[in-house]
Amino acid sequence: MPFPKVAVIAGPTASGKSALALALAERHRGTVINADSAQVYRDLWIVTARPSIEEEARAPHRLFGHVDAADTGYSAARWAAEARDAIRTAIAAGSLPILVGGTGLYLRTLIDGIAPVPPIDPAIRAEVRAMPVAEAHAALCASDPAGAAALNPADTTRIARAIEVVRSTGKPIAHWRRARTGGIGERIDLSALILLPPREWLFERIDRRFAAMVDGGALDEVARLTAREDVPLDAPIRRAIGVPELAAVALGEIGLTDAIEHASLATRQYAKRQYTWFRNQPPPHWRRSDATDIAAQLAAIDLSPPFP
Repeated sequence: MPFPKVAVIAGPTASGKSALALALAERHRGTVINADSAQVYRDLWIVTARPSIEEEARAPHRLFGHVDAADTGYSAARWAAEARDAIRTAIAAGSLPILVGGTGLYLRTLIDGIAPVPPIDPAIRAEVRAMPVAEAHAALCASDPAGAAALNPADTTRIARAIEVVRSTGKPIAHWRRARTGGIGERIDLSALILLPPREWLFERIDRRFAAMVDGGALDEVARLTAREDVPLDAPIRRAIGVPELAAVALGEIGLTDAIEHASLATRQYAKRQYTWFRNQPPPHWRRSDATDIAAQLAAIDLSPPFP
């Protein structure tokens, strides 16, 4: 029996992934499955650029807005388990599963599997998470030089994770990643397309999109999130792109104009990191496209043998 067909549309934020996924779903009776770590949260619809209600009505959409902001335990492993279920359901219904998003860790966890890291000592986790990022990076350089060299010195989350793993298990995180389990890559026929449009086009689109988000109610959305006392200050959702800047407006700390400028800059910087990752990290056989129109993007997707 042939392996089931699964499509992946990946790339940096604002590159046109959602529109392409919807067009592909309409053409091939597809099911759009979210692979973006911010779009899983129901509290942020506008600022995370989730598909609209009208767009979701045009094709089945899964794993969008199904996690509450107060759920701080949502992880790549949990998403991968949910994605596997969504893929199986789509295949059983004769629908093409279409994974779409810019969270490389999610896609890698689903396709390649997850490292079997033992549970982290809670005391070690609390100690590490309280460290300033500069101090944490220096500590990682001392305990896991290779791991530190592979990370951005300002990447608070990944640096903390690397330190807590080596301190709690006695082995660097790279050791555990060599024994990944649970990946579906060898059990599916994967057709992947990475959107890498010209950077000038991408950055201009980012600026226009964030301004449109504010006009569309993003500030009110973030203000409601900021007012929730049950959402910890260090919750992942509070670090989503654009949220800290708009939260500062809601708290009266900065003006809206400054917030838009800062958030647009933060989004462009994030897109640069995504651009570099998607250009270099996925396998060479994953197709890359610099096209900015859907017709050319659709033509670049290899669904051979054709999906019904």
